[in-house]
Amino acid sequence: MLKKEAKEITGGLSKPSKMPGPSYNLPAQGCITGAKLQAVPGSVCEECYALKGRYNFSNVRLALARRMESLKHPQWVLAMTVLIKDEPHFRWHDSGDLQSSWHLKRIFEVCEATPETSHWLPTRERKFLPLSTDSIPKNLMIRMSSHMIDQKPVKSWPWTSTVSTGSFTCPASKQGNQCLSCRNCWSREVANVSYPKH
Repeated sequence: MLKKEAKEITGGLSKPSKMPGPSYNLPAQGCITGAKLQAVPGSVCEECYALKGRYNFSNVRLALARRMESLKHPQWVLAMTVLIKDEPHFRWHDSGDLQSSWHLKRIFEVCEATPETSHWLPTRERKFLPLSTDSIPKNLMIRMSSHMIDQKPVKSWPWTSTVSTGSFTCPASKQGNQCLSCRNCWSREVANVSYPKH
């Protein structure tokens, strides 16, 4: 499959300037847990960045909707593999989240087909994750995100992320809002990554 066809099938990848590689985003309006948290004061999703700014441009909204619809395409796994192959790092969902266990299974298939790529998937959808981490591809880091600002890491998953109004470990805000050499989000050796509230 050529990259042109892969882009047509998947809606293409996004290129966050902060990240060391591309990402794949879905509409934040389609978040299952996140959509509920948007109405909860003090939640991380209350002031969701993916519902503001450029995310409201019509062309961006259309692109996000195309990507959501593309999840059903029978060649989605192959197309994503073509686009991600040879990328050293990849982030799933710089906006949006898992839609189902079947969605996660397809992500597993993409990860297995791109063994040289380090994948990172942040999520709030614990119900879609496997009971054991043994079935997760070794090149995929899944981080469970705490729902509330200043909430401690969840205990139901070994790798987590939190948002804090106090101390934090993510260095991006101190280095031009970029990851630069940091790869903690992708590392299984880092139990929790804390981000500053912004």
